[in-house]
Amino acid sequence: MILIIDDDIAIRASLSLLLKQHGNKSQEASNPEEALAQAQQYTFQLVIMDMNFSIDTTGHDGLGLLQQFKKLHPSLPVILITGWGSINLAVEGMRLGASDFITKPWSNDYLLQSVRTALSLSEQPVEAESALSRKKLDQQFDFGHIVGQDPQLLHILKRIGQIAPTDASVLIEGESGTGKELIAEAVHRNSHRKSQPFVKVNLGGISSSLFESEMFGHKRGAFTDAKADRIGRFEMANKGTIFLDEIGELDMSSQVKLLRVLQDRTYEMLGDSRTRKLDIRVVCATNKDLAQLVEEGKFREDLYYRINLIKVKLPALREREEDIPLLVQFFVDNLKHTYQQPQLKVSQRALQWLKDLPLAGNIRELKNLVERTVLVAERDVLEAEDFKAQAQQGPSKPGDKALPAVGTMTLDEIEASMIKKSMAFYQNNISKVAKALGLSRAALYRRLDKFNIPYETAE
Repeated sequence: MILIIDDDIAIRASLSLLLKQHGNKSQEASNPEEALAQAQQYTFQLVIMDMNFSIDTTGHDGLGLLQQFKKLHPSLPVILITGWGSINLAVEGMRLGASDFITKPWSNDYLLQSVRTALSLSEQPVEAESALSRKKLDQQFDFGHIVGQDPQLLHILKRIGQIAPTDASVLIEGESGTGKELIAEAVHRNSHRKSQPFVKVNLGGISSSLFESEMFGHKRGAFTDAKADRIGRFEMANKGTIFLDEIGELDMSSQVKLLRVLQDRTYEMLGDSRTRKLDIRVVCATNKDLAQLVEEGKFREDLYYRINLIKVKLPALREREEDIPLLVQFFVDNLKHTYQQPQLKVSQRALQWLKDLPLAGNIRELKNLVERTVLVAERDVLEAEDFKAQAQQGPSKPGDKALPAVGTMTLDEIEASMIKKSMAFYQNNISKVAKALGLSRAALYRRLDKFNIPYETAE
């Protein structure tokens, strides 16, 4: 049963009828006192409440009631109904535990979607963590493209499996290359929208001036270069899922436009005044700290709460190093077919070396390293030396220009490389090379012999 709290009888009647038409029973209350009394008498699955119950329209009475409900029933989902003028209060309500806020006048479709999502999330059974295994998860859900069995990853996959059937918005956080897009696809593939479109949008690659045209579409003649009608990304994703990658790159102007669409699931194409409705699931991803951006005033707080009903934080690959051999084998198995090398294998020593390799680019960097190594390798069994040679081809970082990445070379290899470079630079002038390296001539000769470096002198 759902409790509707509003001092306007017309709003209560409208909401009650809408919920009844879609199979939900409800009770009504016109003020906080009556609402709390109802809560003592009935067990509610959800509360839908207005923010104001008096002439004073500050909304503080609504926040007070929300806190009372959360104190009495911490797990009870609460949806706030508010006007644009009290959006800041609605955001404060989200901080206090509300599951969503809906603006007046509301969209019936979006309100019903929000109700279904809140009810679905609250009804999910709690399973024992000890029963968690990759095999069991794969029997329940479709995670075919995700490799790994680290406990952190399994916990995330279990959560994805639980929330996928709902329409809850999901925010995926993690460093570049951690597999945020794969997780977004997993949300879609395990949802009731899986037969509908999954549309990916890299917001970091869309300029502010093109945002509306790209996302909402335009009619021919809407602006100078609009030679034909264009369908926007939201329309492409209608009935399905839209994946908004790099949402932290969005400028403030575009954030406002995006918020309006997510707020009431409506939009207009450029050059067309007709309002269009949307039925979509929204999944966002970022490698930035959005909470920090909110504090710095670079990201709208109301948009932040709109997109992160469910938050998923992906671990860096260095935090699940036991999955590295599994990923390497997965990449190699795929490359066997691509490059027609069916005998291709990776030695255990190479796998151990890769586990110890600092991979700032995470899974993406590992994949590129494996592919480069396979391309140039002249043998079927890939050894640590094969990967080392290709690891040195990676881009250097500021502050690392004088030294290779940790783990890519031994001290002897570094020393030999530096001597060879110095010999070439000083054209085999032993005195100048020794001075540059801080060695005596005798010590340099010993090292030249040790590393088999030819040294016909030019002195």
